[in-house]
Amino acid sequence: MKTAYHEMSRDELLRALEAFARNWLAHDGCWFLGAEEAYGMDAAIDLDARAWKRFAAAEARRLMEAFGIPENGGLEALAFALDRRMYTLVNPQRLEWSDDRSALRLVVESCRVQETRRRKGLPDFPCKPVGIVEYETFARTVDPRVEVRCLHCPPDAHPNEACAWEFTLRPAGS
Repeated sequence: MKTAYHEMSRDELLRALEAFARNWLAHDGCWFLGAEEAYGMDAAIDLDARAWKRFAAAEARRLMEAFGIPENGGLEALAFALDRRMYTLVNPQRLEWSDDRSALRLVVESCRVQETRRRKGLPDFPCKPVGIVEYETFARTVDPRVEVRCLHCPPDAHPNEACAWEFTLRPAGS
């Protein structure tokens, strides 16, 4: 089956990817707001964490398949996968390696969700509990040996960036 996307230039395809990513994030926000309106914030966060646990595993598996990312590929495989998540199209982020390459840090420089809330005069969304589930699930789907540590994420105080996460490999035999 041939679609309009088969006829698009590289630039048009990149614009389509960006639109899809923004739409995906908007859908996530609409879903969350609906859950919050129906059940309250605590229940919505619990449901959100459950949904992200499923989605993060599916996203990691699909990226691994699409890009030939090896299972148990360590932090290199994780870095490759993190750089290809849908988030990279909507939230500027960077990956940083420790000097000895034993730790990988993901720094989300700005977050579209938090920026939207600030524009509306709302406080930061306390996304840390959901982020822990999301990043642990994604990372451990790529390699079950990965340990995840939140460096900061709302409701934590945070510097000029939205959130930051650190990934290391569990030592052999532990």
